[in-house]
Amino acid sequence: MATIDFSEEIPHLRSTLSSIEQVTDVDALDARIAQLEKDASAPDLWDDVDNAQQVTAALSHAQAERRRIGELAQRIDDLEVMVELAAEESDADTLAEAEHEYGAIRTSLNELEVRTLLSGEYDERNAVVTIRAGAGGVDAADFAEMLLRMYLRWAERHGYPSKVMDTSYAEEAGLKSVTFEISAPFAYGTLSVEGGTHRLVRISPFDNQGRRQTSFAAVEVIPLIESTDHIEIPENELKIDVFRSSGPGGQSVNTTDSAVRMTHIPTGIVVSMQDEKSQIQNRAAALRVMQSRLLLVKKQEEDAKRKELAGDVKASWGDQMRSYVMNPYQMVKDLRTEYQEGNPSSVFDGEIDAFIDAGIRWRAEQAKSED
Repeated sequence: MATIDFSEEIPHLRSTLSSIEQVTDVDALDARIAQLEKDASAPDLWDDVDNAQQVTAALSHAQAERRRIGELAQRIDDLEVMVELAAEESDADTLAEAEHEYGAIRTSLNELEVRTLLSGEYDERNAVVTIRAGAGGVDAADFAEMLLRMYLRWAERHGYPSKVMDTSYAEEAGLKSVTFEISAPFAYGTLSVEGGTHRLVRISPFDNQGRRQTSFAAVEVIPLIESTDHIEIPENELKIDVFRSSGPGGQSVNTTDSAVRMTHIPTGIVVSMQDEKSQIQNRAAALRVMQSRLLLVKKQEEDAKRKELAGDVKASWGDQMRSYVMNPYQMVKDLRTEYQEGNPSSVFDGEIDAFIDAGIRWRAEQAKSED
């Protein structure tokens, strides 16, 4: 016997997909793909390498988005045929396969539906994430490293390229701070809900008395700047220091002063970069991240001004947004959305999609209530 009423659920799947198509504006997406294909076929495209990479990346992302919508429509049609065959032949195996495919389609529709909520100015950009150890000593530094692995594993699970750009190691274990980039469509819009203070509660592996320790780490997510954004920074506002790249324990991993520390004097924002091979490359990479941070600061100032003029000065994000508890019980809970899971190990292994989806939906509801 079927546990799913397909006569109701298949029309519901089609209705959900239709809503997604309307929000996505498939006709506009098709027109954009056609224009990008025209741009990509220009004979002089690669005369400007940066522009060529932007065009081809945008085309790839748009085609992938259109393909996902088209494939889902076909999968729903195939599901209907599968259900009809199972009913005609009383085939329990085919019916079980149909139920499994129904669940997979619902999951894919949910992912697309969440994507339609990402309509911010910079949501389509790549994300630059910085994790900083907070209160909690060596446990906090270890927690920062655990969060780094969590996000890199999440990216790996989705096939998103990631790149660690700068690392500052703590003396005993873990990280003081780390900055990395995730390259994917809507990476910033997706990961921006991860920004805030994260808290870990566990029996400290660094305490010889086995006491429970609470530690904190801050996660900052900014959109990666693009050359078309034109964020100009006067040279007299930048202080640039060069030094040798270092590894765990402060050991030198480079014999030349190739690493770069860039300070924006008016704001005090500091960016370090040591991933690239040369000082020139590290300087260019540091400038892009600095421009990205200043772009975000500018946007935050504009948002704050708008809220002040509207008479709404309350912050939309709390100081602590998620708790990872490993003792005396096992639970990860987002304090904004109330979403929780009872397996911290799987969360730290990168299974955070449900938390991200809940965060995106929560943010959309918050924005709607403020309108």
